[in-house]
Amino acid sequence: MEEVRETTDIFLWANQTDAKKNDLQIELFLFNKNYTPYVMPLKGDVEQQLRPLFLFDYINQVNLGAGTGLSVRDYELSEAEENVLLRTDLAKVGRAETLLHLIEHERGDIVEFSETEHEFKRMKGVIARFTDPNHPEKIFYTAKLIQQGQTLKSALAWEFSDGKFGAFKAEVGFKVPDDNQVLIIGQDMFAFNPGKFERMFGYEYKKQVIADKKVAEIEKEYKLSFPEGLDLNALVKERKKTINKLQKLEIGEVKQEQVLDYADEMQLELMSDDNGAIIIMDGNDLDMFVNLINEDYIESKITGKRYEIKSKKLLGEPEGEPPRG
Repeated sequence: MEEVRETTDIFLWANQTDAKKNDLQIELFLFNKNYTPYVMPLKGDVEQQLRPLFLFDYINQVNLGAGTGLSVRDYELSEAEENVLLRTDLAKVGRAETLLHLIEHERGDIVEFSETEHEFKRMKGVIARFTDPNHPEKIFYTAKLIQQGQTLKSALAWEFSDGKFGAFKAEVGFKVPDDNQVLIIGQDMFAFNPGKFERMFGYEYKKQVIADKKVAEIEKEYKLSFPEGLDLNALVKERKKTINKLQKLEIGEVKQEQVLDYADEMQLELMSDDNGAIIIMDGNDLDMFVNLINEDYIESKITGKRYEIKSKKLLGEPEGEPPRG
């Protein structure tokens, strides 16, 4: 029997953390769109802002919620509602799990951020790591999404100083969001702002549930062949484009043999093995296969050119006689 993990008591956490909030050690990291972390070296005046922005407000929101009936619900089973804090397992959010693994286990490979080498415009978020010096194993994180629209580049910005406008002297400037977004304690993730949580880590659970069902239907309907160590589920999870396409895909209208004939007709390099299974080597093959079962390729009867259809609308049955006989 599988052991059920006990989730974090967020109210107990807030109460205990509030008592030692000024003693916790803080490290700050930027991470880019590939979830590669970079150390953020900080000046003293900025360090004074860290606790209010990345810790105190989280504690205060939970403590306030304890008095107003705040409830914690599973992210996958609930919608965002007033006075509800959504929680999910870290293991379900692969990009967040990868980011934390790099910070915890590959620290020696993490370099300091440099605008010249890494470019702030490529950064996706900021994550703060908190540790208790008396209990170094007690670690938690808070994370915020960077709004690139609130970023200032030196070549494009002015600053007002000593009564005059002048060139912005820093390489880059940005406003740290002042809202609570994501808190990670152990194996639990708390989404204070579900929309930003989803964008930060590309977590679209409800879409993924539908995609998983479609994958099961595809596996039942079609014979597919993959390289060793790869399967349909693993490929789909890494391709947002495919997840979106699967949402409304009708499975089974185009049969196995028709898929291969259709591919030949469109001169597409989709192969089959000796057993007639369609070979899917990578994400490009997967996209091609999904397009074929969705009938998303067409050849113009006028020019003979082949097209991939990005959007289509089903026409109703024609009424009456053709307009030109």
